Amino acid sequence: MTRWMNAPHFEGNGTIGWRQREVPDPGPGQLLVKVAANALCGSDRHQYLHGTDTVPGHEATGTVVEAGPGTSTPVGTPGAIFLMDFCGECRNCRMGKTDLCLAKRADMGFTHDGGYGEYMVVSESIFFPVSPETSLVDATLLLDVMGTGGHAIDRAMLVHPDIRSVLVCGAGPIGLGVLAMAKTILGHDIPVFITDMVPYRLDLAAKLGGLPINLGTHDLGETLNAHDIPLVDVAVDTSGRSVARRAALDVLGKPGGLVCVGHGESITLDVSRDLISQEHAVLGSEYFPFADMAANDERLQANPDYFRQIITHVMDIESLPGAYEQFFGGNTGKVVVTHDIHLA
Repeated sequence: MTRWMNAPHFEGNGTIGWRQREVPDPGPGQLLVKVAANALCGSDRHQYLHGTDTVPGHEATGTVVEAGPGTSTPVGTPGAIFLMDFCGECRNCRMGKTDLCLAKRADMGFTHDGGYGEYMVVSESIFFPVSPETSLVDATLLLDVMGTGGHAIDRAMLVHPDIRSVLVCGAGPIGLGVLAMAKTILGHDIPVFITDMVPYRLDLAAKLGGLPINLGTHDLGETLNAHDIPLVDVAVDTSGRSVARRAALDVLGKPGGLVCVGHGESITLDVSRDLISQEHAVLGSEYFPFADMAANDERLQANPDYFRQIITHVMDIESLPGAYEQFFGGNTGKVVVTHDIHLA
């Protein structure tokens, strides 16, 4: 018997309608997951503005309701869904760099239907089981927030293994994730400066232990000097803005690393001044390896109240259009939508 579900349809220009879609059956090596929650992301902006026939949503959690042939995950297992359906066999996957898979099969929510639908079919290899005691709203933090944020810090440590100060450019959800993971991985006594121009997000950054800098009212260099830290060891740009990356390079110590997480604009380098004489490095940081989820799950279980502060709004999926309006308005941290699911 054909089964149907309701799913949002991103029509473009910020318009979201609803369509009936067939619930897919899991094939060999696949799981059918009943989605519980999905977090909004700035990467959804293109789909929100320009439309898509794919059901978006790439920060999904849920519960296994059917398992295809050749799988071992029990029905009823809760978990989080990794964005990238990596092959597991290529050179990069064998090195553990599953975020850089050379034969990637899907990007969930972009090339294949994602977590705003009531159900998702996913490869078992990208389903990460979580404890039944972990809220599936909280479990969304394991993805873009903790995963991407923690990987950026790991990348920075390749350049400077003795990090004693950090600058984060941009206090959106990813920037807040970098801040929280810097505090967790490097130590809560490490000063983490974070810049933005949205007071709401800067206030949230302060609650997470960051040192907020409102660039609308304060100069970056002067503020660092006021804290007796004129140069930082590493900087992480989550804004994607050229001006932010340039400013970060100008306050890096020797050696120092700028990790670029946010997509968007470019940066112009004077190789002699910016790189060679300072032994600076500019690195990219793409999502995170699947293997990182285990350690991050332990961190989330050990510090649930701390990380939970990043989620500021939880709304029903029926409120998705309003959730996007609020999220893109800037006065939020992470926004999560939840499903009240009915299978017809």
